[in-house]
Amino acid sequence: YEPPQGLFTSLTSSNKSEDGSDEVLSLEISSSRWKLSEDPDDPKDGLWIWGLFKEPLYPFMLLQMETKELELSSAEGEEKDSIPALKLYAQINHIRDQETGNVDLKTADVNIRLLEQIQLPGATVDLYENEKVGQVSFQPL
Repeated sequence: YEPPQGLFTSLTSSNKSEDGSDEVLSLEISSSRWKLSEDPDDPKDGLWIWGLFKEPLYPFMLLQMETKELELSSAEGEEKDSIPALKLYAQINHIRDQETGNVDLKTADVNIRLLEQIQLPGATVDLYENEKVGQVSFQPL
């Protein structure tokens, strides 16, 4: 029994920037995926046999987003600066009302994973550390 999963699409509004122009800087999402999960630290939850007989709770939505590089505007004569393409991760609390079926997604931290490679005799170990870079929130349409 595979948990529900799919693609995430971001909707952006055309807000005006502080100086009144239409140019608003935002990261463009190049690809993304979401997956409902029981325990994000236990990867074997995808074969939860009880899901065949009873609807599982899935208290978390795991969201992964990849962004495109964003070039920042700069003054004439200055070197152009940019935000590199990023791979962002979020673990969002997911609550479903059993009576109405309505879903509530809570605000969550958005993280990047920093890789640290440790060289051991005869092997290399990859360690990942999450670093918070922002927050994500959801509003029903």
